[in-house]
Amino acid sequence: MARLRRTTATSAGGIVVRTIAGVPHLVAGRRRRERDGSSWTLPKGTPNPAETLEETALREVAEETGLEVRIVAPIDRIEYDFVQGGAKIHKTVHFWLMEPIGGDLARHDHEFAEVRWVPLADAPGLLTFETERALVERAAGMVAATDASRP
Repeated sequence: MARLRRTTATSAGGIVVRTIAGVPHLVAGRRRRERDGSSWTLPKGTPNPAETLEETALREVAEETGLEVRIVAPIDRIEYDFVQGGAKIHKTVHFWLMEPIGGDLARHDHEFAEVRWVPLADAPGLLTFETERALVERAAGMVAATDASRP
């Protein structure tokens, strides 16, 4: 049996939050997947050459969601392994808390079959990957702390 070659990959993305009728919502997208239909996930992607991780996160979120966004604060990174094309890939994805400043979900690109606003409290039940659910929990704490500090 042939051994898989090992490699690494880096991506960046965001958890975009806005308040609708007093309830915080985030943007999630549904990707089509060959082996199991689809997955609900957060917007993220791979850096272009000479692009910072923050620039990557802003660009990828804009492309995948159709929204113009700004970074509010760093959240954290997640790491996971997967196999693709004969390689075992260790991936690190850096995430930022973001807010929308323009755009429209209808302008999302082809990478997501569907993009929608989801109540922050409902996101863990929708998102496919545990690592992203944990990030959303951290983001929810950040949003709650920010809301509590406002007069």
